[in-house]
Amino acid sequence: MKFHKTPLKDLIIIEPEKIEDERGFFARTWDTEVFSKVGLNPKIIQCSISSNKKKGTLRGLHVQNSPYEESKIIRCTRGKLYDIVVDLRTDSLTFKKWFSIELSADNYKMVYVPEGCAHGYQTLEDNTDASYQMTEEFKPEYYTGVRWDDPAFGIKLPLEITVISKKDTMWNFL
Repeated sequence: MKFHKTPLKDLIIIEPEKIEDERGFFARTWDTEVFSKVGLNPKIIQCSISSNKKKGTLRGLHVQNSPYEESKIIRCTRGKLYDIVVDLRTDSLTFKKWFSIELSADNYKMVYVPEGCAHGYQTLEDNTDASYQMTEEFKPEYYTGVRWDDPAFGIKLPLEITVISKKDTMWNFL
């Protein structure tokens, strides 16, 4: 696996290293020892998927608060999405900064989102699915979010929003 730093503190892009032959390829996407060696939280205790019917669907920006903060790894398993991460750690040099990357079923890239960062995405194709691996159990009472259109962030989406949950329109500005 290749680990690429981003402008946001501790936010990492993970790229599987493919071993190819006439059958196709094989690549490792998870290794507890390797994740520990590069300083990432290796404790995966929950995995989830999301499926999105319409291009332009926006999910997020979501975060789970202390004491159940979580790191997560996101990968697009079908279609294509515009992944967004915002640093909400007030003690971070990148506080309120955001980063985006296109994840697709074809590029196999993954995003490691550190604790204290909000995450969301917009689908770029119909029928787009994402896979999540989290380091904490979901605790609804610690789950919250911030608005994607908060002027404190200045996030630019690539498409008009076609679908968004009522909950995601009701989050507070930072």
